[in-house]
Parts: sequence; structure tokens; C-alpha cells
Amino acid sequence: MGYFRPFRVLVLVAAATALFGAAPLRAQDEAGGASASDLAKLSQNPVGNVYNLPFQNNANFKDGDLTSNFLNIQPVIPVTIGKINLINRGIIPVGYQSEVVAGEGSSSGLGDITYEGLLSPAAPGKVIFGGGVALIAPTATETSLGKGKWQAGPAVIVLTMTGPWVLGALAQNTWSFAGDADRADVNFLFSQIFINYNIKNGWYLTTSPIITADWKLEDDKWTVPLGGGAGKVQPIGKIPFDFQIQAFYNVVKPDFAADWSFRIQIKPMFPK
Repeated sequence: MGYFRPFRVLVLVAAATALFGAAPLRAQDEAGGASASDLAKLSQNPVGNVYNLPFQNNANFKDGDLTSNFLNIQPVIPVTIGKINLINRGIIPVGYQSEVVAGEGSSSGLGDITYEGLLSPAAPGKVIFGGGVALIAPTATETSLGKGKWQAGPAVIVLTMTGPWVLGALAQNTWSFAGDADRADVNFLFSQIFINYNIKNGWYLTTSPIITADWKLEDDKWTVPLGGGAGKVQPIGKIPFDFQIQAFYNVVKPDFAADWSFRIQIKPMFPK
């Protein structure tokens, strides 16, 4: 069960923090002087002006069996340029994929790496807009772990924060433009809706399903999950961490796709 190791590591870290971590964040904690609620909202803002390093593990199941398990390492580096923030975000997937084509066996290793660059106002209003580009490199170490194509396309985001709520959506559509000539061309939509309700002491309820569409499929193009979970901002020393667990059931999906998924995320934050 070596392919499940990233998930076990995240669970152990979360459990250790819950048992031995520091006291909950108070109204004005030492972590940058921000309150637990402020840090939770900052963590939930994809274009927030804060360095962070999410480790997000996604386990997918079909007919009770694990079909894939990927740990996404997602460094976020914001850069302020005058009145604009450039949010640099990477997605580095490492994990396991069960057998896709009969006789080929399962695969483990590195997937295709994504870079997103989003521009947004440094002093945002009630509604925050951002836009930029997404670039995907064919870095997969096994055929079943990636598309084998260079891909690029636009990326957009919109969100608002009102009271305890953080609401928004982001989307990107990428097309292949180079790569392995023997692999299929790509035209793929990746989108995510996020709804967060912050309670107190860093606790919050959340749903952030990833909705995709493979425009190259003739039928069953869409994958639409339904579900959610909860999270908490908790300091370890002087560094605030955002812990989150969610589960989703795919109410719309291609026949070959997973039925449901389980997500656990650990995100250390480094406020400026």
C-alpha cells in the first residue's frame, strides 16, 4: 500500500497537531498580530497576499476500490507590483494511478506540473477579480500520470468576503499546443467553486468541489462532485497552519471516473 503513503503522512501530521499543538489562536495572536478569523479568511482567498505551501491529498474511489491517490504540492508566492498583486501558484502532483489500460499495470510517480499566474488588485474592493494564464508542462514520469502535452490557456477568479462568508469561483481552460505527437490533443476545463462559513477560533465549514469538462470526449464530458467538510486554522509555534478535510460524491461523471473522493489538506501560511 505504498501508493497510499502521502495520505497517511498527512493524517499523522494532523493528528499530532491536534494532540500536541499550541493553544487555539486568540483574538490577536502572535502570528502576525492577526485573529484566527482573519487568518482563516486569508487562507481561503486564492489571491490573498500571503505566502503559503498547501499539501493537498486527493484519494479517489470506484466500486469501493482506490483508483488513484495524488498528493498535490501547491506553493503560492505573491509579488506586489505597484497597485497589482501577481499570484504565482504551482501544482506539483505526486502519487498513484491504478491500471487504466488492461495489461499495463498501475503507475506511481510525478504527474504534469501546472503554473498559474493571476493578476489582482493589491487593494481589492468588496468583489475581488483576478485573471491571468495557466501553463501545464508534460513532466509525468509515466504515461497514465499525464497528458504528454504542453498546454496553456486563460485563468480567471472572482470572490467576495462578507461577514463570516468567503464565496467565489475560479476557472481555467487549457489547450495543447506541443508535445508527444502520438498523444491525444487536449481541450480541458478546470473550475472550482468555494463556499466557506467561518465560525470562531479559526473553525470553518467549507465546500470547494472541483468541476471539470473534457471537451474532447463525445459524451459524458462533465465531472461534477457534491460534498464538503470542515477546517481549522491552528498555530504550530509562530506559524499558522490551515487543516481541512472534505469528501465528495460525483453526481455527474464519465463511466470510467471515480464515484467519490476524499481530500485532506495541510497548509502552512507565512503572512507578510
